[in-house]
Amino acid sequence: MIKYRNVIKWTLAAACVSGAVIALADIDTPLRPVLTTLFLLVVPAASVVGLLRDRDPLAVLTVGVAASLGVNVLLAQAMLAFGAWSPRAGVATVAVLAGFMYVLRSLYRGNGDSVHSEQGAGSR
Repeated sequence: MIKYRNVIKWTLAAACVSGAVIALADIDTPLRPVLTTLFLLVVPAASVVGLLRDRDPLAVLTVGVAASLGVNVLLAQAMLAFGAWSPRAGVATVAVLAGFMYVLRSLYRGNGDSVHSEQGAGSR
């Protein structure tokens, strides 16, 4: 089961990266709308889910989807309000925000190698 989960995770990551590259390089292909939309929906959600790893899975999924939609809607409204609508700029902004959340996760969680226990949790 874990093997298939890793295959799905890496396939989704490759599709998101290719969507970002296609949008930023302005490559005209029939897959551009699908892959770019996939990037714009999955990357913010995955970034937020990475920050909430130790929570209830359904709550984490709900917050990830809500954060993804919120980031994309706020970004689109800001771009329209300032008259700066550009798919390339939207993809770049989402990538920068996701990178910032990844840095936050790395700083907050560490590298994940150490195991933290609660204070006073039976270490006598």
